[in-house]
Amino acid sequence: MLLGGLSVAYAIVHMLPTDLLLNMGSTHGLAMVFSMLLAAIIWNLGTWFFGLPASSSHTLIGAIIGIGLTNALLTGSSVMDALNLREVTKIFSSLIVSPIVGLVIAGGLIFLLRRFWSGTKKRDRIHRIPEDRKKKKGKRKPPFWTRIALIVSAAGVAFSHGANDGQKGIGLVMLVLVGIAPAGFVVNMNASGYEITRTRDAVTNFEHYLQQHPELPQKLITMEPPLPATSTDGTQVTEFHCHPANTFDAIARVKTMLPGNMESYEPLSVSQRSQLRRIMLCISDTSAKLAKLPGVSKEDQNLLKKTAQRYVKHH
Repeated sequence: MLLGGLSVAYAIVHMLPTDLLLNMGSTHGLAMVFSMLLAAIIWNLGTWFFGLPASSSHTLIGAIIGIGLTNALLTGSSVMDALNLREVTKIFSSLIVSPIVGLVIAGGLIFLLRRFWSGTKKRDRIHRIPEDRKKKKGKRKPPFWTRIALIVSAAGVAFSHGANDGQKGIGLVMLVLVGIAPAGFVVNMNASGYEITRTRDAVTNFEHYLQQHPELPQKLITMEPPLPATSTDGTQVTEFHCHPANTFDAIARVKTMLPGNMESYEPLSVSQRSQLRRIMLCISDTSAKLAKLPGVSKEDQNLLKKTAQRYVKHH
């Protein structure tokens, strides 16, 4: 599963509303995760009970879309923004294209085998049942290399299925761990000094880009609704929200928390690690929104998308 990559996990996490990801330690964040898990479990158990074909991947994606829609309705935000249509479109495209590609490849192989291999002695040797094999060869087992080929192909299918099917659970497991045990999982505690430096450099490069294009964040600020009023009675903040107006302050905070010679996240307290994750999510969200603005060049769009993905993947 780990060798298979984490692209599916990152794509699935990107489908979730940013506000809920920011508040994973809150009741709302944990309710989101367990709602997804319970919905998937109930649906899978129901389809298994009635003997219906079902896909856990499709179930999970449907649950995430449902959470995005519900969150948009409860908060009064845009349904289009809540669904993250870019990621939804990419995932639905892959779900549609993958079976077609598999059908074409499998159909082509069957056609070639029937055309050039049907009726040969090797085909007859492979397709004998154990009783026929024992009558002709005196033993029930197929030839050694045929057994090796079956074992290797079965192992390949198992690995590919596990690598693909397991990815979608990684993101959810990490969200649960972030909410329940933030000290060890809210940031990547195994990150090397090189990776931390790359993160800091990415933040600095993003700051330079905003300074070179000051009209873009201003345009984004005018499009975003104002943040809820902050309580002035000293009550501890329990709900966090992103707003592009705070981007430069967020960047300055990251540069303070990640000095140039930092080799590990260990020196940061648990609250600082949680704050760092929230800030990086907000910067990622702002970068992704900037890429969608009209007038942004294709090159800048690719740069901003890569920046947004880098923040999420390393934190």
